[in-house]
Amino acid sequence: MTRRVLPYRIPSEDVVAAEPWRLVVDDGEVPLPDALSDWDYQMDLRLRRSVRIDMDRARQQSGLSTDAPLMLSTVWTATGSNLSGPAQLRPLPGAGTATAEFDVQLLGADLGGLLVLDTALVLASRLADARPSSPRRAGSVLWSDRVKLRLQGDAPQFPMAVIDFARTSFPDDAAWHLQISGGLEHATMGALLLLVNERNTVTSTAFQNAAKPRPTDRIVLSAVYADAARIMIEHALAHDDFTEGVDFPDGSLGATLLSLFDQLFPGQLIADIRLRQRQSPALFASDLQAAVKIFEVSP
Repeated sequence: MTRRVLPYRIPSEDVVAAEPWRLVVDDGEVPLPDALSDWDYQMDLRLRRSVRIDMDRARQQSGLSTDAPLMLSTVWTATGSNLSGPAQLRPLPGAGTATAEFDVQLLGADLGGLLVLDTALVLASRLADARPSSPRRAGSVLWSDRVKLRLQGDAPQFPMAVIDFARTSFPDDAAWHLQISGGLEHATMGALLLLVNERNTVTSTAFQNAAKPRPTDRIVLSAVYADAARIMIEHALAHDDFTEGVDFPDGSLGATLLSLFDQLFPGQLIADIRLRQRQSPALFASDLQAAVKIFEVSP
């Protein structure tokens, strides 16, 4: 096992007691799971946890003075969007046992893929008179932990917007449009955008109800998913560099398309599916329709 060696002293692990992250739901809180199977980009996440620190031991074991400023920081990173940012910062008191409460609200539109939560006990400001073996730079990490949450909903995993198609170049009566831009190496969140026509109330209502869809909503969402999957697979097959063995960056459009291809055509070669699409488009369309299980509405 690889262990990181820091150029300064840090306290022992038991100086910090971090409770597990909890997911806030409609009727309370539940332990944070490894994955959320029903997540989509319209679903914001609210997460909570408590962290207790023995401030005296944290400073003593790090070789810091009794008034050295410390704080707890939580940072989030989402591989699907290639976005990250500070969730919350908690300044800590001078002595005794400190308890920091985190209550983090994350926008679903900023997430996707793997959500990583890093919590760290850090030095809050630079110390000019620190000992040689002690941390001195602002942001020096004394303790940290990392928690991962896989966001793997059945809905198309890309951002969306509801707009009036009459103000665009799209047909006024179209229900939706999947926009793909950039190369396969570009970030998925920047390359894909699902536009829903607000004039089509059946479709826009279905997305509003995506968290708790009615039977009609499920049928509409299934049709959108099937059409989006077709567009994405056709887009992938049109690129000659979309082949087996290509290592696309995590969170990239290529990686997303490759994951979708493997989900829809498990065990099949990209070259074979590309040939079928070019030689028999109608058969390819039927194969894809079967692969996405269109209109299979679970009870």
